[in-house]
Amino acid sequence: MTPEEWARKLIDEQLKAAGWVIQDRNQLNLGAGIGVAVREFPMTAGPVDYLLFVNRKAAGVIEAKPVGATLGGVDWQSDKYANGVPSQIQYYHNPLPYVYESTGKETLFRNLLDPDARSRNVFSFYRPETIADEIEQADSLRARMQNFPSLIEEGLRDCQVEAITELEKSFAQGRPRALIQMATGAGKSFTAVTFIYRLIKFAKAKRVLFLVDRNNLGRQALKEFQQYVTPDDGRKFTELYDVQHLKSNTIDPISKVCITTIQRLYSMLRGDAEIETDLEEQSAYKVLSPKESPEVVYNPDIPIETFDFIITDECHRSIYNQWRQVLDYFDSFIIGLTATPSKQTLGFFNQNLVTEYPHERAVGDGVNVGYEVYRIKTQITDGGSKVEAGSYIDKRNKLTREMRWEELDDDLEYESTQLDRAVVSEDQIRTVIKTFRDKLFTEIFPGRTDVPKTLVFAKDDSHAEDIVRIIREEFGKGNDFAKKITYRTTGEKPEDLIASFRNSYNPRIAVTVDMISTGTDIKPLECLLFMRSIRSRVYFEQMKGRGTRTITQTDLKAVTSDAKAKTHFVIVDAVGVCEQDKTESRPLERKKSVSFEKLLNKIALGARDEDTITTLAGRLARLNQELSKADKEEISQVSEGKSLPSLINGLLDAVDPDKAIEEAKAVNDTAEPTNEQIEQAAENLANTACEPFDNPDLRNTLVDVKKRNEQYIDTISQDAIISAGFDEAAKERAKGVVDTFKQFIEDNKDEITALQIIYNMPYSKRHVTYEQIEELVRAIEKPPYGLSTDVVWMAYKQLEESRVKNASPQKLLADTICLIRFALGKADVLEPWSDVEQSRFERWLGEQKELGRQFTPEQMEWLTLIKDHVTASLAIEPDDFQYAPFNERGGLMRAYNLFGDDLNKIIQELNEVLAA
Repeated sequence: MTPEEWARKLIDEQLKAAGWVIQDRNQLNLGAGIGVAVREFPMTAGPVDYLLFVNRKAAGVIEAKPVGATLGGVDWQSDKYANGVPSQIQYYHNPLPYVYESTGKETLFRNLLDPDARSRNVFSFYRPETIADEIEQADSLRARMQNFPSLIEEGLRDCQVEAITELEKSFAQGRPRALIQMATGAGKSFTAVTFIYRLIKFAKAKRVLFLVDRNNLGRQALKEFQQYVTPDDGRKFTELYDVQHLKSNTIDPISKVCITTIQRLYSMLRGDAEIETDLEEQSAYKVLSPKESPEVVYNPDIPIETFDFIITDECHRSIYNQWRQVLDYFDSFIIGLTATPSKQTLGFFNQNLVTEYPHERAVGDGVNVGYEVYRIKTQITDGGSKVEAGSYIDKRNKLTREMRWEELDDDLEYESTQLDRAVVSEDQIRTVIKTFRDKLFTEIFPGRTDVPKTLVFAKDDSHAEDIVRIIREEFGKGNDFAKKITYRTTGEKPEDLIASFRNSYNPRIAVTVDMISTGTDIKPLECLLFMRSIRSRVYFEQMKGRGTRTITQTDLKAVTSDAKAKTHFVIVDAVGVCEQDKTESRPLERKKSVSFEKLLNKIALGARDEDTITTLAGRLARLNQELSKADKEEISQVSEGKSLPSLINGLLDAVDPDKAIEEAKAVNDTAEPTNEQIEQAAENLANTACEPFDNPDLRNTLVDVKKRNEQYIDTISQDAIISAGFDEAAKERAKGVVDTFKQFIEDNKDEITALQIIYNMPYSKRHVTYEQIEELVRAIEKPPYGLSTDVVWMAYKQLEESRVKNASPQKLLADTICLIRFALGKADVLEPWSDVEQSRFERWLGEQKELGRQFTPEQMEWLTLIKDHVTASLAIEPDDFQYAPFNERGGLMRAYNLFGDDLNKIIQELNEVLAA
């Protein structure tokens, strides 16, 4: 076939799949179906390649071009046909609104009813039923998004208002993709439900897809919709619109919102009847890549126009690479929600970051809490250990965990990188846990008695098992105290364990690998203990985000009775994870769910794709770290002298684009090889690298070695603490904050009223108003300082812990006064304003007692209320007695009845004593 004929064939197939009846002009029968596509129909400008009829009326045109043709400059041709409707046929609009240009391999689409209509790539053609529904409406979706009503801001944080407002501006510009960055805990899900409600109600979106990469995040999203009260109607979202959390591969036709994992959606597009449920419980980053199966093809049961909008919730690590074809299938606006966008994420969203609300701003606004790093260093963690020959040592099968004894013939010397992989050092784990236990109530959370809710990150499931056992032993607690929560948890459901960890007293400590690393909301969490390294910057930020969420004092006390307030969380770093450089590179292992034996067989059967080759290289590299000298020699013998590292490097060279270019230059003796020559060189490199694995003896040996590979259980080496304390980097950062704060005071002491009063006035004449403190706080928050009371307070706490009390949970504006007095050396101890006021109040009461003035219990209750008001507002006036809580107790009249003529004197004294 010619390229033109091939294009027509492909276009015909796509139209038929979308429900169109294809006809030639001389066989015209507009009653053959809802949608009829007529080839070579005569228009006033000449015959159009396809004229689209819907319910017997002309609705659109298709301009066909040969396969391989570029479509960027073809719109003038399709426009002349859309404007050239013959007078004898019926039509909906003139020009015809639905305009396509297509080669069968690439298709561009415009709806001329859109404001500033512009072409966009689509996977296939709309179904005629869709056009029939849309074309009768007064305006198009993009037109309706030009005129959103004003946002009701009540109940929304400033960052949420900004996100929704900027997103709707992006919609009005017709931008197809938009990214919202909001810090973990800032309310991304609530923001999403709010703008989804507006899209459905005001833009008349027919259906919205809420896409997650793990099923527990889908359940969490469903709760957000169920709890959301619409601001203008007052009813719950789910009372107004159907929300479907997909548990089968069927979309309910009446649903307005569908929540699903991208794994299930991919399965549905393939036409699978069902999906394995365990694939939805793991992150899409962990399970099989869709590259292992055929590419997505058109599914008439799920047409490309099924969703007007797709929301991707924290799918940044998986959705924009392996799973991207699922998103590209739909003709939808795509909105990304993330706390930590990577370069790949920003690239996918065309750099359209509509709002940016990082963790630092969230901490400053009190939306998040900040963190401190407590570093634990041990000798074995840093330098490994050595067990001498002749020692008896445990060996454990990594798969079955079966134990046996063995006498060492040679010294067992291991590096820190081999810990909990090839060697398990019991005392290394125990030393970390004992140090954590011993320092918990003296240094990490001084004065506490309840173990704060703590999440421990382990290397793998086996490591998690060891950690849980040792935690229970060292803390002297039972099974309820510490639980393992991983994908391999048996007996109790992981979601039930997560719910208990979130809402109940026990467990106090949860140990996980990556199940609770992203997305899962556990607000009472106050401590993260890292016993594994993380190389990915984005992933590490997500893991840290588990601790940032704020929680009310009441809710925190419900699970941790001795916690006054969650003012910060602590990262206990036992492996140096906070000190390591982080990258945004992709991991070698991209097919984590494929067994080692299957990978080898795929290579033997001819698989040469990059993911399979790099995954095998990653598996072999990990295996190489765990093998004995005898194992390595055995592999070398069956591979004709090739060492395992040489096999690994051959695989890596096979997927290195630079190596392919070098090979192409050498083979073809040219400085500028063609693309075809480079592709051939890459194919040759892959075949050469994979050739050794054609040998069944090598494959079988590798499988056998891996199966029999065991962990040494080092119960002999004794570990010792090198150091334990808040990290030096944190102290340096804290010093920088304090220096900036002092510089602010020096720069502004003559300009800001509150600073003038504190800095220059005699103590007896100092009285700062609430408005002056507001002015001061705004100045601190502005560039170039960019500070907040919380950040400065935490910095002082790290540097001078013995002189600094915990920050006030009420976060009063007047706490800034305490900071300034401490920075100027006018206070020996940094304590919250409420504590200062309480001390002054008690001192005043003592003075009154010495003067012979006695107060009744009711008078004491009123005096306490007056003190609380002055603490919060820096002053009290008689008019204030008209408002809560005074008016609930009789107001100014009752105050005069209680104190008589002394009331005004008492008000004056307390203003002077407390607000000085």
